[in-house]
Amino acid sequence: MKIINWINKIRGKKTLELNRSSGELNRICGEFEVDNWAVSRFVMDRLLPVVGIHPFPLNEQMLMVAAVCRLQPTHIFEWGTNIGKSARLFYETCTALGMATEIHSIDLPDDIEHAEHPHAKRGYLVRGMAQVKLHLGDGLDTSLEILRNSPEMKARPLFFVDGDHGYTSVQRELAGIVEHVPQAHILLHDTFYQSDESGYNTGPYRAIAELLRDCDQYRVVSQNIGLPGMTLLWQSQ
Repeated sequence: MKIINWINKIRGKKTLELNRSSGELNRICGEFEVDNWAVSRFVMDRLLPVVGIHPFPLNEQMLMVAAVCRLQPTHIFEWGTNIGKSARLFYETCTALGMATEIHSIDLPDDIEHAEHPHAKRGYLVRGMAQVKLHLGDGLDTSLEILRNSPEMKARPLFFVDGDHGYTSVQRELAGIVEHVPQAHILLHDTFYQSDESGYNTGPYRAIAELLRDCDQYRVVSQNIGLPGMTLLWQSQ
């Protein structure tokens, strides 16, 4: 608390609460910016007690919160629900910001086996939360179908790509988002790159690099100092 009090003193503020103004810094400028102190405090106080640090280390949780805070999406589509840690993180962030963002979390049907299939534990961290809708099916296809059936509005979605981390799957998902929802922002997990000697899966990294060679509308913010890694592809609003 001494550190927090010191930060408050030098910034001339009594609290470090996350709110809409936390993402409004220098909107007239060209770079992505949020109030790092407010985001840090929010992660410590609200998120860590619920989601811990696995599979999202602190720096990645900060990027997830920052993306919602700065970009203020109308919808969040994520696939790879598992027990609901990312969905819960997005829910807590939207609640703190007073945002009525629709959160749609999509996971594999029960009859498809996968090493990370949660089965009966699917989404238990967000059960009963009306703002979070749980779905079964293919992440990309289900998301696009939901958007097609949404009431007429100017959607500004954020996609969180965290399903099958193979190159082919991520490349397909990125291509589908760019083609059908060109205004979307995209957040991807497991994007850390290391040389071949590591034996790491670099499929998501390679898919992102390929997309950025072909598309010039995205800016990049990344947290890739070690596994698992996270990358935000965002567009100026």
